[in-house]
Amino acid sequence: MTHTRLYRISFHNQGQVYEVYARQVSHGGMPGFVEVEKLVFGERTTVVVDPGEERLKAEFDNVERFYVPLHAVIRIDEVNKQGTARIVAGGAAAGEGSGSKVMPFPMIPNPDLPRR
Repeated sequence: MTHTRLYRISFHNQGQVYEVYARQVSHGGMPGFVEVEKLVFGERTTVVVDPGEERLKAEFDNVERFYVPLHAVIRIDEVNKQGTARIVAGGAAAGEGSGSKVMPFPMIPNPDLPRR
């Protein structure tokens, strides 16, 4: 029996937390980024359509692979079963006030970077 891997990737993007499912995740060829390929979305055979998942599906339409900066990644889990891809408010899935035991890695400001 062949086991097909499935990953749940949670990451920050423009003040929101994206949670997507993909078949392949790697460090890729671009240093400082996580490469995500073969996105998986729920089947459209059901009568109930999740607008959040449809928004993600539209956003990643025609995307073969994308790169997430390491500092934006909250967590990557290998899962047995696919859930619903979603976008949530910035702190809710990131462990801020949601009762989660997983917190994002603290970022230390780099004094060498120019300020905007």
